[in-house]
Amino acid sequence: MILKRQRLGWVATSTTARACAAAVGVLAVLTLAMVVALWPSGDSSSRPTAPGSLRDATVTKVVPAGCRYAGGDPACTRITFRVEDGPKAGSTAALDMPRAVDVSTGDGIRVVENPIPPGVQPPAGQRPDAYAFSDFRRGTGLLLLAALFVVVVVAVTRWQGVRSLVALALNLGIIVAFAVPAIAAGRAPTLVALAAGLVIVLVGLPISHGVGPKAAAALVGTSLALGITVLLGEVGVRVAHITGFASEEASYLSSVFPDLSVRGLLLAGLIIGALGVLDDLAVTQSSTVMALRKANPALSTLGLFREALVVGKDHIGAVVNTLILAYAGASLPVLMIFAAQGTSFTDAVTSESVAAELVPMLVGSIGLIAAVPLTTIIAALLAVGMPVVHLPDEHTHPH
Repeated sequence: MILKRQRLGWVATSTTARACAAAVGVLAVLTLAMVVALWPSGDSSSRPTAPGSLRDATVTKVVPAGCRYAGGDPACTRITFRVEDGPKAGSTAALDMPRAVDVSTGDGIRVVENPIPPGVQPPAGQRPDAYAFSDFRRGTGLLLLAALFVVVVVAVTRWQGVRSLVALALNLGIIVAFAVPAIAAGRAPTLVALAAGLVIVLVGLPISHGVGPKAAAALVGTSLALGITVLLGEVGVRVAHITGFASEEASYLSSVFPDLSVRGLLLAGLIIGALGVLDDLAVTQSSTVMALRKANPALSTLGLFREALVVGKDHIGAVVNTLILAYAGASLPVLMIFAAQGTSFTDAVTSESVAAELVPMLVGSIGLIAAVPLTTIIAALLAVGMPVVHLPDEHTHPH
């Protein structure tokens, strides 16, 4: 079994423990109701399908001969490749590529068929290539990196790492099997993301950290902070007039799914993106409280809260700084474009493309900050109300 057998005797130790357990139960019922109501229907006939002309291929020859239709432009490369699947598997073809794209013999690529539209007759000697370059095949490289990641996690954290990896797989499954199809089926993206986030919390936390008081406090604290993040996100995108159309992906999705709320999709990304750090903060604070209580049973609820909050403040500072740098990195290409155009810093920051990253960062940071005192007070009330024997051995992790 993934979950280690743990006694649930802590639930009966105090009114606070029973209230916390009841809150988890109510939250589980509400989450289940949301998932059932938002679950996508089985009819996928109206959904777009991937183009059937996308083929796997292997590069067999690279010739820096210049593009066919650009006067032999030396900035282009001519590659020959072997088609690996489809009705023309085994055949060879060639196409032009920008030399800036690093391609070598033996590389796996993906190409898309480039048929001539019916009734169109190209000029003599101007027949286009039968295929166009789409992307590289990255399956093998990604699998190797994923395998290395699993080995490192298990080697360092042992059984705890295995449990975390199982939780990670389930979390990704929830997003792929529920959240994405539900949004594609026309469900409200914000509600779908909230339901998916609650499922991730309810399933992932017990798997990773057991079913004791630490996990219960972290679960309730994370859920409350997640609710705050959703509400602030709704207000933030409206106050800042974020439309969600700052990217080409948003424009494409709005054309494919006419009923999709692009703004709601932005909020959904904010919710799911903030969830992992919320979970981390909440677990750390709950673990800190339990460790302090076990080390000094004489500490009162207020004393536990104050002592644990010292750790929480350090954690907040580190996490918020990490978030800001992450969003700054995501916006760096856009900021470079503004710099090339001579746009002022104020105009650049208040533009849709940058503000669409800035608002989630600010809202997510507020949600993270709220998670610390909320989880800390819940964990302190739980810890003080139960005998020390029911407290697990906790080990906090620095950041």
